[in-house]
Amino acid sequence: MTDYGIRDASPKDGYDLAVVGAGSAGFSAAIAAAEQGAKVALIGHGTIGGTCVNVGCVPSKTMIRAAEALHGARVASRFPGLAGDAQLTDWRRLIAAKDELVGVLRQKKYTDLLPEYDGITYLKGRARLNGAGVIVDDTPIAAGRVIIAIGGRPAVPPIPGIEKLNYLTSTSLLELEDLPKSLIVIGGGYIGAELAQMMRRMGVEVTVVCRSRLLPQVEPEVSAALSDAFRFEGIRLICGITYDACREDETGVTVCVEDRGKRHEFRAERLLVATGRTPNTEALELADAGIAQDAHGAIIVDDRMRTSKAGVYAAGDVTDRDQYVYMAAYGARLAALNALNGDSLAYDNSVMPWVVFTDPQVAGVGLTEAAAVGHGFTVKTSVISLDQVPRALAARDTRGLVKLVADADTGLLLGGQILAPEGADSIQTLALALKYGMTADALGETIFPYLTTVEALKLAAQGFRKDVAKLSCCAG
Repeated sequence: MTDYGIRDASPKDGYDLAVVGAGSAGFSAAIAAAEQGAKVALIGHGTIGGTCVNVGCVPSKTMIRAAEALHGARVASRFPGLAGDAQLTDWRRLIAAKDELVGVLRQKKYTDLLPEYDGITYLKGRARLNGAGVIVDDTPIAAGRVIIAIGGRPAVPPIPGIEKLNYLTSTSLLELEDLPKSLIVIGGGYIGAELAQMMRRMGVEVTVVCRSRLLPQVEPEVSAALSDAFRFEGIRLICGITYDACREDETGVTVCVEDRGKRHEFRAERLLVATGRTPNTEALELADAGIAQDAHGAIIVDDRMRTSKAGVYAAGDVTDRDQYVYMAAYGARLAALNALNGDSLAYDNSVMPWVVFTDPQVAGVGLTEAAAVGHGFTVKTSVISLDQVPRALAARDTRGLVKLVADADTGLLLGGQILAPEGADSIQTLALALKYGMTADALGETIFPYLTTVEALKLAAQGFRKDVAKLSCCAG
């Protein structure tokens, strides 16, 4: 076991808290505990920083922005009198720039933080649990409480033949030295959608195959509109199929699917598997430690982030909770505070905003229409397309819509989704509206700045009672 700690790695009186995992959740828990004056063992295996900074949010979003720069130049002709073009000239240089950014942020936001907290000792090694506590490599770690935050990794679906393929994941795709000419993406969820569009804009021929529709978690209107945008850019969508088999030869990969009883084959140079993530629980020996897991291997936690074993908590992608980095950090902080102070804080995701970084971006918060009905509400909805939003008209980019869901009896806002260029920057307004119990009428009466994307929320709220097409600019 290698010790990168600030203090003695094995203090005689032990640690107040052992945090297994040194990613976003692990650091959040460790810092929260250290701020409480606790002695913390932060245990990391592999590259410090975890998924988000190393292989997830940071590298993917910088590559998506690069692809948007290409696309923005190519569609400049939407403004009369303009023409533009842009080309990818050096893929390897772009990848190197991405790696440099990752390295800088990993150093600044993780490694360099350790000396700032006297209560944290960083231990590098592989951890496992037994009935009594934590063992790092072969060294027992004495700790009063334990938080498991070791994250997840890309999941692989059980398609016959896939184990023999040299397939790509969301991690290895962004490490390619050479750009493929064509790509099949298995999975139409958040990760698959983001990376499929990014690769298409880099000049790759892209086919997306998925069992449901594109982004099956979102409102049907949003999924349909984004699908249209994808097809307009030349992305082939094969949705509502079942996977039959896949194979690989010297010319590329073949994916076989069934669609309404008919078998189809799709070929490409490379295959990207983007069907979600699976928790990193195998090496922890959780069953021996008495810690319950669900059918997918995720650790089951209650609303206090407690596992089934007293004194052991868990947070982040290793659990059955929300798979977003900010929710991992939030849950880990709660776990640390509860572990040290008596389990008084409850996990609350009722007003959790989320974003898909496609273009247009998809963002939402609260209940969908179907979920609201499932919760027993009698609902009313308002849907406006971006051609009703002055900002979109001025930008000559009306791809998208806004949908709001409200209680039909009280007008209380229950949820909503935005599909718009830079729509992600508007969703927090709706999150605050839900958090503080606003009605659709109250949101519609709120003053919004003119010629902004967020004004679409005001128009959609007004749309419950009015035909917004009949309003003048700024009318409200």
